[in-house]
Amino acid sequence: MQSILENIAKHVTLTPEEQELFLSKTETKQFKAKTILLSAGEVATCTYFVNSGILRSFNINDNIIEHVLHFACEGWWIGDMYSYISEKPGNLFIEVIEDAEIILISKEKHQILYKEIPKLERYFRILAENSLVAHQERLMDNLSLTAEERFEKFCSKYPTLVQRVPQKQIASYIGVTPEFFSKMKARLLKK
Repeated sequence: MQSILENIAKHVTLTPEEQELFLSKTETKQFKAKTILLSAGEVATCTYFVNSGILRSFNINDNIIEHVLHFACEGWWIGDMYSYISEKPGNLFIEVIEDAEIILISKEKHQILYKEIPKLERYFRILAENSLVAHQERLMDNLSLTAEERFEKFCSKYPTLVQRVPQKQIASYIGVTPEFFSKMKARLLKK
């Protein structure tokens, strides 16, 4: 629980009473690797904060090819924001990659927290802005960088994930096939 409070404290200061109220509206659960927390076609009713472990969000296209959109490790949030905000069925899966302890906040309790602790609106706005910037940067990288440059950027930006996430999922994240990724990685190791 301390991890989520430290994450919040980076952006807003909660009183001890507000911290207690915040925690009372959350639920902490343990999940095994390969657990699907949300499937495409379902309505996302909560968001997830990762205390430990790794999660990923992905979609599967008509050719049954996975496209990884996002990874989340300790101290990160993840969810299908389209579905969560619109209350419509989403198109993302959220899967546990590594055994994880997750804090869940339902949309209903999230709204209560906004009313009872207005500072949390600022916190979640900052997270949304940071997420928007990261997604825009990733989109621009996908349009302008080579696969090798995207992989190198991934490695420098997320060094802990490189060793913990399966290579085929990293390949999907940077937008290449596992075969191309393997050949590319071999070329990079020779340099």
